[in-house]
Amino acid sequence: MKSLLIVGFGGFLGAVSRYAINIFMIKIVSSSFPWSTLLVNVLGSFLMGALVESFSQKINFSHELKLLLVVGFLGSFTTFSTFSLDAVSLFGRGEYLSSYLYISLSVLLSIGSLILAMYIMKSFIL
Repeated sequence: MKSLLIVGFGGFLGAVSRYAINIFMIKIVSSSFPWSTLLVNVLGSFLMGALVESFSQKINFSHELKLLLVVGFLGSFTTFSTFSLDAVSLFGRGEYLSSYLYISLSVLLSIGSLILAMYIMKSFIL
């Protein structure tokens, strides 16, 4: 139960941070390009890399802090950071084909499923 609360609190912080960045970017950039999403994805990936490397260098982080930051905060802030970590982990293990396949399939299938869902919903609504 304690772990769920920690992840939930981290998720709250990540979601609020994402929303705040979105509001901030709308105020400073008047463009239809999704700058806030790009910024969140890049920043989230950077933070994921920094945290994972810190954990691997045997810096003593508690399990609770890892749950709060990685699963809760970054999980809510952006799932792109997890996608990036998975892709780099596959590559780092020498699984080059799997890494390429994972990246390609993630992008193509995610965009494809979004388009498919939009089409299905449009069919039901119209």
